Amino acid sequence: MAAAAPADEDGSPRKTKQGGFKTMPFILANEICDRFATAGFNANLITYLTQQLHLPLAEASNLLTNFNGTEAFTPVLGAIVADSCAGRFWTIAGGGALYQLGMLGLVAAALAPALRPAPCAAAASATAAAPPSCQRACGGQLAMLYLSLLLTALGGGGIRPCVVAFGADQFGRRPGGDQKWSYFNLYFFSMGLAVLLALTIVVYLQENVGWGWGFGIPAIAMFLSVLSFVAGYPLYVKVKPEGSPFKRLLQVLVAAFRKRKVDVPEDAGLLYHNKELDAPIAADGRLLHTDQLRLLDRAAVVTTGDVADSGEPHLWRVSTVHRVEELKSIVRMLPLWAASITLIAAASHNFTFAIQQARTMDRHLTASFQIPPATMIIFTTLSMLASLALYDRALVPLARRCTGRRSGITYFQRMGARLAVSVLGVMAGALVEARRRAAAAEHGLLDKPAAVVPVSVFWLVPQYALHGVSDALSTVGHMEFLYDQSPESMRSSAAALFWVAVSLGNYLGTALVAVVQSASGGVWLQDNINRGRLDYYYWLVTFLLVLNLAYYIACFHFYT
Repeated sequence: MAAAAPADEDGSPRKTKQGGFKTMPFILANEICDRFATAGFNANLITYLTQQLHLPLAEASNLLTNFNGTEAFTPVLGAIVADSCAGRFWTIAGGGALYQLGMLGLVAAALAPALRPAPCAAAASATAAAPPSCQRACGGQLAMLYLSLLLTALGGGGIRPCVVAFGADQFGRRPGGDQKWSYFNLYFFSMGLAVLLALTIVVYLQENVGWGWGFGIPAIAMFLSVLSFVAGYPLYVKVKPEGSPFKRLLQVLVAAFRKRKVDVPEDAGLLYHNKELDAPIAADGRLLHTDQLRLLDRAAVVTTGDVADSGEPHLWRVSTVHRVEELKSIVRMLPLWAASITLIAAASHNFTFAIQQARTMDRHLTASFQIPPATMIIFTTLSMLASLALYDRALVPLARRCTGRRSGITYFQRMGARLAVSVLGVMAGALVEARRRAAAAEHGLLDKPAAVVPVSVFWLVPQYALHGVSDALSTVGHMEFLYDQSPESMRSSAAALFWVAVSLGNYLGTALVAVVQSASGGVWLQDNINRGRLDYYYWLVTFLLVLNLAYYIACFHFYT
C-alpha cells in the first residue's frame, strides 16, 4: 500500500497516516502566530512613520502602500520556488526565517537611538501645528527601515502562496470536498482571531509602552510561528514539486508566437498529446480541449522539427493540449481576478488615512483611557469573524434550501456581494469625514491638527465594519475561486494571483494618491487633515468602485 502512494517532497513514499485534520493544530498555530506578528507589525506602521520617523502623511502613506505592494508581489517568487524545486513545506519554513530577520531589524531600529531621529521638541503645544523642529529620518535610518521591510517582504513571499494550498493538500488533491472548503473558512477565521489579538495588545504597547516592545512581541510571535510549523513535519502530506508552472506557461506562449502564421486544424485530435509527459502534472486527469482562445492552440500544432526522432518534444516549440489548456484556464480567470485590484486600492486607506482620522477624534472609552487609533481596525476584524460565523451557520443552510447547492451560494456571488458592500463602506467614510471636518470648522480647529475634534471616534465603526463584511464575503470566495478554477498542478501559483492582486491594488492606491495630490495641488491630502478634503478623496474612490462593480458584472456574464 505504502509503495503505491504518491511521493512526498523528500522522495519518500507518502504514509497513509499523514494529512487530515490532525495536522491543523500545527498549521493553524503557525498561521495564527504569523498573522499576529504581521498584523501587529503592519497595523500601526503609519504612526511609526509619521511620529517616530517624522515623515509627511502623503509620503508615509505612499511608502506604506508601496511596501504592501512589494510584500504582496513576492508570493510570485515564492510560488515559483515552491512549485519548481523546494516544495511548499520548505518554502514556508524558509520564508518564516527571513521574516524573523526583518522583524529583528525593526526591533533594533526601535531600540537604538542612532537608528531613528531625535524626538520632536517637547515644548510644542498640544493644540499647535506640527512643530518645525521635528527632524526627518536621515538616509541611513531609512536604509535600515527599507532593509528590514525588504526581508519581511521576501519572507512573506515564501509563506503567502503556499500556506493555504499546503493546508488543502492535507485533505487530498481533489477540490470541492466539504472538508477542504471548511478548511478555507477555518483558515481565515483563525487568521481573523490572530489579527484581533494584535490590534488590541500590540497596538496598545506601541502607543503606550514603546516601539521596542511593540515590535518585539510580533518578533517573538514569528519565532513561535516557525517553530510550531516545523514541529508538525512528520504528520504532513508533502506533495513533491513537479516543476514551475510559470515555465510551462511561458513555453506555451513562445510556441504559439513562433507558430502565429500556422493554421489550427478543425479536428482537435490532430493537436499534440503526450500522456507520459503530462502524467506528473495531471494526477486527476488531463484537461480536455476547449474552443476558446484558439490562437493559443497553435502551440499544440505539430510541425517539422518539433519532436525529436526519439519522441522527445522540444517544449519551446510544441506544447501538449493539456499545457495549452492550463494557460487558457488562467487567462479565463484574469478578468474576474482583476476586479479585486481596484477594491484593494480602495481598502488601502484603512491603514493610513482612516487611522489619521481616528487620531484627531474623541477616542475616550473612559475618563482616563483612550482607544489607540490603529485599534479601530478591530471593528473590521470583528465584523469579518461574525460574518464568517453567520455565513457558515445561518446563511449557508438557508441558501442551500433555495439554491440546492452544498455551498449555499457560489464564490462568484460572494465576490460580487463584496464589491457592493465595499461601495457602502467607502461611502460611509466620506459621510463621517464630512461630519468630522464640519465639527473642526465649527469649533475653530481647522488650523490645529493636533487638537481633538469633538466627534466620537466610534462614528468610524460603520465604515470599518462594512469593510469587514466585505472581506468575509470575498476573501474566502476569491481564494476558493482561484484554487477551484485552476489546474491541480498550478494551485500554489493560482494562490499567488491572490497576492498579486493585493500588490497591484496597493500600487494603484499609491498612484491614486499621487494623482490626487497633483490634481488638487496638495489640498485634498495634506498633513493637516482638518484643512484637507479627505471626504472628496473618499467620494472619488466610491465612484471608482461603482465602475468596478459594473465591470465585474459584465465579466461574470461572459465567464465560462
